[in-house]
Amino acid sequence: MEEERFIPSSQLIINDDNSAFHIHLKPEQLRDKIILVGDPGRVSMVASYFDSIDYDVSSREFHAIAGKYKGKDLMCISHGIGADNIEIVITELDALANIDFATRKVKKQKRTLELVRIGTSGSLQYDLKLGDYVIAERGMGFDGILNFYKDRDKVCDLKFEKEFCEFVKWDKLWAAPYVVEADKDLVERIGRDDMLRGNTIASVGFYAPQGREVRLKLKDPELINKIEEFRYEGRPITNFEMESACLQGMAKLLGHKAMTVCCIIAQRREEDANTDYKPAVERLVTTVLDRI
Repeated sequence: MEEERFIPSSQLIINDDNSAFHIHLKPEQLRDKIILVGDPGRVSMVASYFDSIDYDVSSREFHAIAGKYKGKDLMCISHGIGADNIEIVITELDALANIDFATRKVKKQKRTLELVRIGTSGSLQYDLKLGDYVIAERGMGFDGILNFYKDRDKVCDLKFEKEFCEFVKWDKLWAAPYVVEADKDLVERIGRDDMLRGNTIASVGFYAPQGREVRLKLKDPELINKIEEFRYEGRPITNFEMESACLQGMAKLLGHKAMTVCCIIAQRREEDANTDYKPAVERLVTTVLDRI
């Protein structure tokens, strides 16, 4: 049983209008089916497919629109770039679902959210091409956020973590990686023959942590090569993005269902990229909307 306690305002800030501090949504505005995207502008694109709109709320990088799509109540919210933003969004969405804002106590009856992140990604393998859709069946976080939470070991693949760190000779100054599976039910429902299953790295940054060198030198110039060569149970690391592991880890700890599916827009091994990727992402959006 979860301990009943009063959650003070220093731990959970609630705005004067009874909305969650960062995302500015109120409990009655929450939907159980949620699409997450990084770009606030992409929320309007997703919502353009809705049959009706209930609300449109923006605050900083967090933009949310709710409505109906083919009879389904759902919402789309942006989270910006990086795992730190994902932690904020998932914590506040869960608060809307499972904390009584009037009493500041956790509700006895828990609500389960379905969270599907649609993103873009860079491929790390030759057979993963521009325009392919890849589900982060396992997300590996380089950000370290889940390590701050109790019971992270209960939701993580510890064997994967150990074998990976030993193979790439992980630097002790970097945050310890954590590996979390996507929700199996969501993966089966959303992912069909048109989506690949991958081992996805959720990097803590876009440049050096993903092996990009602009002016500053890399601590380990061979890290990306080692990542490309690593195999776990015969399967490679497929792609880079920045949020899947934290999303999937936080969701598991909180009792929600989550997964990430990305459109490949860069091929790192062939040093190729597609800047005209919007049509492919829009096809992915409509596919997820139909299946969620």
